[in-house]
Amino acid sequence: MKLFHLSDLHIGLKLIGHDLAEDQAYILQQIADRAKDEQPDAILIAGDIYDKAVPSAEAVTLFDRFIMQLREAAPQAEIMMISGNHDSAPRVNIFRNVLAQQKIRMIGMPPVKEEEHIEKVTLADAFGPVHFYLLPFVKPSMVKQIVGTDEAGNNLSYDETLHRLIGREEIDTEERNVLVSHQFYLPVGEKAEDVERMESEICTVGNIDQVRADVLEEFDYAALGHIHKPMKVGSDFWRYCGTPIACSVDEAGQQKGVLMVELREKGNVEVTVLPLTPLRQVRVVRGTLEEVLQEACEDYVRVELTDTEDLDVIAMQEQVNAAFPNLLEIRRELRYKVNYGNVGAAKAREMDPFELCCAFLSGEDGEGPSDREKEVLQDVINTVRAGR
Repeated sequence: MKLFHLSDLHIGLKLIGHDLAEDQAYILQQIADRAKDEQPDAILIAGDIYDKAVPSAEAVTLFDRFIMQLREAAPQAEIMMISGNHDSAPRVNIFRNVLAQQKIRMIGMPPVKEEEHIEKVTLADAFGPVHFYLLPFVKPSMVKQIVGTDEAGNNLSYDETLHRLIGREEIDTEERNVLVSHQFYLPVGEKAEDVERMESEICTVGNIDQVRADVLEEFDYAALGHIHKPMKVGSDFWRYCGTPIACSVDEAGQQKGVLMVELREKGNVEVTVLPLTPLRQVRVVRGTLEEVLQEACEDYVRVELTDTEDLDVIAMQEQVNAAFPNLLEIRRELRYKVNYGNVGAAKAREMDPFELCCAFLSGEDGEGPSDREKEVLQDVINTVRAGR
C-alpha cells in the first residue's frame, strides 16, 4: 500500500507581510502532480490545514481547489486529514460523515465522550488490512472526560493524556497500523529544548506539550504534523514531513518534500522523499551593500548588511528594494556588541555618564566608539543636562 504523508500546509500564511497564496497554489499543484505520477492509495494530511482558526475565503477556496486536484489526480485514493493546533477543530469537523462517503476523511475533533474512540479507517491490499488511526490535535482539557484528571482534579499532562487516549484503543499489533497525529512527540532519549524548532511554530512555555514517543511503538508508521522541519522521532518510521514550503526565514535552505510511504508485509516499510521545488525560495543574503546587490533575485530575501561605515539609509533601502522585489527585511550587523562585563555595579556608580556609555559600547576587544561618535554622544549628554 502506497501512502503520501504531508502536513502543515498553513494555507493563508503571510511571511513578514507577504501573501503566499500564489506560492502555496504552486506547491499544492506540484503535490497533486506527484499524486498523479505515483497514484497513492491514501493521502494523509497531518494537521494545520490553515494558518488561522478562522481562515479567509481565499484560503478556503485554495484548499477546496487542492482537494479537487488530488481527487482528479488520484481518484481511487482515500484522502485523510486531521485538524492541527492552528485549525478550528469544529470547523474542520463539519460535514465529517457526508465527506466520508466520498473517500474524504476530515477529522477535526478527537473523541470526547466515553463511548467515542479515535477515528479508525481500514483499507486493504494484497498483504491484508491496514488500520489508520486519525487523531487530531489534543489538549488535555478536551478529553478529560475520557482520560480523567489527577488526584487534585487538575488536567493531566499532555504526555499522560496521549498515552491514556491511545491506550484505550484495541490495536492489533499482528496487523499493520498507521497513526496520523498532530502533537509534539519527543524523540527517544532527547530533551525538548534540544529539538530544533522553527520560528513559524507555536511553542508552549516550558514545552509542556511534549509527549514521549514510546506511545508510537504499536504503529508501523506514524505520520506526524506540528514540527516544521523534516524530522525522525527515534525511528525511520515515526516522522514529521515538515512544511511543503518555508513558513519562516529560519527554514531557508531546507529541502521540502512529500513523504511517500510504501507498506508491504508486516514489518516491511520503505519511505522515500519526493522533493518539492517552490516558486520562490526563502533566502538570507549576507554581505556588504555592494556584495548584496550583486545577488539580485525575486526570491523572498532577508538582507543582512555587514558594512562598517555609515550608509545613506534612504538610498540603501531604495537600492535593496530594487534588487529584491520580494524583500522581507533588512538587518544591519551591529558594529559594537554590548559587553556587560566591562562595567560592574560599583564601578558604574563612580563613572560619569559619558564614561559609562563608552564602556557600555566597548566590545570584548576593547574597541569603543569612534571620535565622531564620541562627539555626538557628548552633545546628547550636554543637551540632556541643559534641559534639566
